[in-house]
Amino acid sequence: MGHSHSHSHSHPHSHSHKDLKGRNLFITILLNILITLAQVIGGILSGSLALLSDALHNFSDVLSLIISYVANLLSKKKASLNKTFGYKRAEIIAAFVNSSTLIIVSIILVKEAIERFINPIEIESNLVIWLSLLGIAANGFSVLLIKKDAKANMNMQSAYLHLFTDMMASVAVLIGGLLMKFYALYWVDPVLTILIALYLVYMGYDLLKTSTRVLMLFTPNTIEVQQIVSEISKIRPVKNVHHVHIWQLNEDEIHLEAHIDFDEDINLSEFDKILETIEEEVYHKFGINHLNIQPEFGKCDSKKVIVQD
Repeated sequence: MGHSHSHSHSHPHSHSHKDLKGRNLFITILLNILITLAQVIGGILSGSLALLSDALHNFSDVLSLIISYVANLLSKKKASLNKTFGYKRAEIIAAFVNSSTLIIVSIILVKEAIERFINPIEIESNLVIWLSLLGIAANGFSVLLIKKDAKANMNMQSAYLHLFTDMMASVAVLIGGLLMKFYALYWVDPVLTILIALYLVYMGYDLLKTSTRVLMLFTPNTIEVQQIVSEISKIRPVKNVHHVHIWQLNEDEIHLEAHIDFDEDINLSEFDKILETIEEEVYHKFGINHLNIQPEFGKCDSKKVIVQD
């Protein structure tokens, strides 16, 4: 059975970059714990639900950032005999947990806001204004810290989204605080709460969908199985490609396993050459960097492209 993963390109500075990613995450965790505590106390003292919802939002961030931080540490752990893939999927699980909690928190907030809308109360707006300014400053700083890593990694992207929505939520709370202070428009508070919550659902859903696809070992959206099969079938003396499975292990690894039926009874050195050609083909055209091929000649099994095990 030919197995190869020759295309795991690693950069010499990637380790220091990973440590920096962890350090930046750690700083944002501390900042967010600070904001959450300040906003919870402020929300209770001022009676502002929007401030409490922002605090809850921040708290979900603290949890998600801690999950992301731990996942980031775990993903660096080496594989072992009883964990042959190591902890490579830790970050995907983190993204899944984060997005799920985001949606649950949002639903709770909407329910609270509707109740508050029915029975509005007066709110201490000065406190709301100062604490929302604190939220904007701290979240803005956090967003800048991890912006670069968010582009390349689902886990960091989930942390970045949390922080960015936090900053926007704090801006909304600030506007609400000003409206309450100068115009006594206390209904603005539950309206803002609902808007923040709906935005959270919207953001969380996309990430939930993506991380679920990876966890369920679905074929990545960008890959057409039929296309791969026809590309490999063009290589001589390949007769048939079947029993194909394609899945994504984590952000960096896409695996392909397949059985290949040959026209002639080739020897192993020939198979190695053909395997090399297939590797190059699937890596450069489809980004698949782990390959596991079972060669066959005249074997009586189903030749359908995909066979359920």
